[in-house]
Amino acid sequence: MKAGIEAINIYSGSASLDVKDLAKARNLDNNRFENLMMKEKSVPMPFEDPVSNGINAAKPIIDSLTEEEKNSIDMVITCTESGIDFGKSISTYIHHYLGLNRNCRLFELKNACYSGTAGFQMAVNFVFSQAAPGRKVLVICTDIARMSMAEGASMDLSFFEPSNGSGAVAILVSDNPIVFEVDRGANGYYGYEVMDTCRPIPDQEAGNADLSLLSYLDCSENSFKEYQKRVEGADYQETFQYLAFHTPFGGMVKGAHRTNMRKFKKAKPDQIVMDFEKRVMPSLNYCQRVGNIMGATSQLALMSTIANGDFSTPKRIGVFSYGSGCSSEFYSGVATKESQEKIKQFKVQEHLNERYKLTMKEYEDTFLINNELRFGTKNYKVDFSKNSNVFNTIKGKNRIVFSEIKEFHRIYEWV
Repeated sequence: MKAGIEAINIYSGSASLDVKDLAKARNLDNNRFENLMMKEKSVPMPFEDPVSNGINAAKPIIDSLTEEEKNSIDMVITCTESGIDFGKSISTYIHHYLGLNRNCRLFELKNACYSGTAGFQMAVNFVFSQAAPGRKVLVICTDIARMSMAEGASMDLSFFEPSNGSGAVAILVSDNPIVFEVDRGANGYYGYEVMDTCRPIPDQEAGNADLSLLSYLDCSENSFKEYQKRVEGADYQETFQYLAFHTPFGGMVKGAHRTNMRKFKKAKPDQIVMDFEKRVMPSLNYCQRVGNIMGATSQLALMSTIANGDFSTPKRIGVFSYGSGCSSEFYSGVATKESQEKIKQFKVQEHLNERYKLTMKEYEDTFLINNELRFGTKNYKVDFSKNSNVFNTIKGKNRIVFSEIKEFHRIYEWV
């Protein structure tokens, strides 16, 4: 019995910012900035939100299915810490605008940056259970971080602003895992209560960056130790040809890999560097250009690994997922040359290259508009003329945009 990813795609919005421009404008310490290992970050426009990003990520996948395959989707699970309502699930909007069958479970999961893995594992185990043979699950991991004039009261922005991103990863899970076949039962979990980062109010993140790093390192080590207990003979270096980590920023991944190589393999510095370049760097390609999209980031790293690695022969990938608060998991699966070819059909690099490159002024101009889009907004209408340079880059590309809130109900339009 097989289960895993049949198709996967990302959508990271219509605009990006060169983080070197941000570092210069904010007078960030150059050494600390270089340690982030960031290149660009996606910046959400007023006409983009977790719903539109999720739909745009999923639409190419849905369009590639036959009507019979489309109707075999039994569940739509949205995974996010950027929910738009305390009750109504984002999944209902996504299900509606994708035109999916009404005989479908629709629900949402929240667990900080671990949410995407929680949804993915739920979908995988639904397929393994054979409760509904032949049925598929659509998992939408979508998160957004809007900067505003009020930011900074509870968070060190030199750590947070350059790395936060916006986007979604859509995953079709089935018993036909062309992209990534999950190793059944190969999972190591680790979690406990810690106040590292959180969202005590819907529109602002708070926390302690140093504590978050320590918790991440702790979970990276101990989730793999649990994996070793459950998978006989598992070796941190030999078992996996590639590693994909939850990537708040590349430097955090580099630190975790270095720590694990020291603890599990007693590796020397030059060995660690070589191993990082070979087994981990492919996972950072997309992450360095999008930023941290919270619940979707470990999936983004996995997709980047498959797209940028060498899969001339089948390779096993170890995946580490972490969510603040905290919950973590290490799991694994196998990808092939066919996996890479399937991913390349969706032209992710082209999508990333096509984003409008914002100036610092254009970036900061979004802050005031973001203040108007706070959680719980009752009525709002997007003024597309304020961001016409960006909006014009997506017109005619069959993308969906957020256009209005009318008595709390969100309205979307295809452009």
